[in-house]
Amino acid sequence: MSRKKPRISFEYFPPKTEQGKDKLLNVTTPTLNELNPEFFSVTYGAGGSTRDTTLGVVSAIRETGIDVAPHLSFGGDDENTINALLETYRERGIKRLVALRGDMPSGMGTAMQMVYANELVAFVRERTGDHFNIEVAAYPEIHPEAESYDSDIRFLKGKFDAGANSAITQYFFNVEAYFYFLDQCAANGIDQPIYAGIMPIVNFDNLLRFSRNCGAEIPRWICQRMAVYAGDQDSMRKFGIEVVTQLCQTLLDSGAPGIHFYTMNQVEPTREICNNLNL
Repeated sequence: MSRKKPRISFEYFPPKTEQGKDKLLNVTTPTLNELNPEFFSVTYGAGGSTRDTTLGVVSAIRETGIDVAPHLSFGGDDENTINALLETYRERGIKRLVALRGDMPSGMGTAMQMVYANELVAFVRERTGDHFNIEVAAYPEIHPEAESYDSDIRFLKGKFDAGANSAITQYFFNVEAYFYFLDQCAANGIDQPIYAGIMPIVNFDNLLRFSRNCGAEIPRWICQRMAVYAGDQDSMRKFGIEVVTQLCQTLLDSGAPGIHFYTMNQVEPTREICNNLNL
């Protein structure tokens, strides 16, 4: 029996300049779309700070006939604002969302009320029924603010119980962490798909910084190898592609339902990794 084709999707962040937006829409997206992803997703800044930019990019991608999923969180917005945004997305033919708790903008402290992802999922379902396919976030190495491993899995189950269809993980480099996490989710009654989030290595120094902030572990052997290649950008690039290709191949061979690539708005190395995997 042939195995179901893995789901592939690509993530962007909203560009800050018109030049960046033009490149994303007219070069990056058509090129990556040749790989036949299920959808693209577009992130949403802390506290909804990129709401309008996210809406603009999502709308422009959707106008070309490509399936796209905006990220959504309450942030500093009230229910009416989020409801209006949902209606706008519905009118523009958007059928997917990535529902998140979201991050507070720096300096806001406790001035804003935190709305958790399960509450947002419930809010979307109450107002739009089954119109949207809702993705949520999952954390194989556990959310840095989680009380415990078990409580984090309970939080994820709460998102599914509220009506989420599937989850996308925080990026990781430890395959064992992902599959152990899937086992624990199954033991807690979660049977929805949990797609592996993968970060191609575009800039290793940036990756180290991101990872410190979000709790993703970069294995020591990768750090040691990158240290050897310090200053040799070509060798770092090739090694990064090799490592992530092997990671993805192991995931797919071991039964992961699909891969969500955090592209950093770059065509390469995501395209090269997908070609290596014959995706």
